[in-house]
Formats: sequence, C-alpha cells, structure tokens
Amino acid sequence: MRRLAIALVHHPVLDGTGAIVTTAVTNLDVHDLARSARSYGCTDYFVAHPIAAQRELVQRILSHWTEGSSGRRIPDRREALTVLRIVDSLTAAVEALGGREAVEIWVTAARALGPALAFGDARGRLEGEGKAVLLVFGTGWGLAPSVLADADALLEPIRAATTDYNHLSVRAACAIALDRLRGAR
Repeated sequence: MRRLAIALVHHPVLDGTGAIVTTAVTNLDVHDLARSARSYGCTDYFVAHPIAAQRELVQRILSHWTEGSSGRRIPDRREALTVLRIVDSLTAAVEALGGREAVEIWVTAARALGPALAFGDARGRLEGEGKAVLLVFGTGWGLAPSVLADADALLEPIRAATTDYNHLSVRAACAIALDRLRGAR
C-alpha cells in the first residue's frame, strides 16, 4: 500500500470572484482534518500557510490539543494531531515527503474541471506500489489554477445524487474523500 498524506492549502486559493487570495486558518480545520487523516492511516497532514502569524496560530492550536488541558481531557484528539505538520507552502510539504520525484500530487475540486480520476480507480492505485501520494485540499473557493496544473491527478468532485447544491466544508470533503480512498469495504 502506498503512503498517503494530505495537505490543506491556504495559498494560492481562490475567492468567490476567482481572484487568488490567502485564507485564514480555522481551529476546526486544524483538528478535524487531523482526526480524519489519523483515522484513515495518513502519515502526515500538512497545513500550508505562507504567513508566519497564521503558522504560529496553528502551533498554538496544536499545543492546546496536545500539551494543554484539552489534550489531557481528550487523549484521542492528542493522538490525531501527531500527524500534523506545519509548513509555509505546498512545495514545502512535497519536499518533506521526499521531493517532487518521490511524490504524486492528487488535487480535489468541488466542481468538474476536466478529466478526473474516479475514486474507485484512485483507491486501486493507492493499494498498489508506487510513489507517496499527497492529496491536496484547498480552502476558500478552491485551489488556484497553478496548483491544479502541477497535479498528477484531479479527483472527481464529491456530489450528491439528489441535488445540484454542492457546498461542503473542506472538513466534510476530506472525510468523504479519505473514506472513499481508504474506508472499509
């Protein structure tokens, strides 16, 4: 089975008008994605943010849940956060996994952006041998075109069969994606 890591990217991402922006870190994203990553066997969960103050905030959140009172009260949360890695960019996450030659980058999007890798096929690829896979999630209105263009694969959008409404939180999308890729059959 291939190594699987996830990244939550805060820049470059899009805003509602399609402009490239930097989004803020949220406490829920930090620990909820860690819980999903740990539950589904991801080796690393990278929070990528270019602004030092935002990385320091992630470090404070991490400390609260690992060394603070919440870490003592909820040990499972503390364990989940063992996979958290704080980096300044997606490039730094890739480097931490061995560099571009050692990593396949798979990206996600809430909308159809072109030919996509079906979750069933992606699951089969993960079960085989090969490079580590870094599954990348964007904040805001999604990953910037430059990130998408650099990817080795674009996963199919997650969508309901009963409605056209599609506005999942990144936390929900991550959990669904990981379950489709590594969940019990």
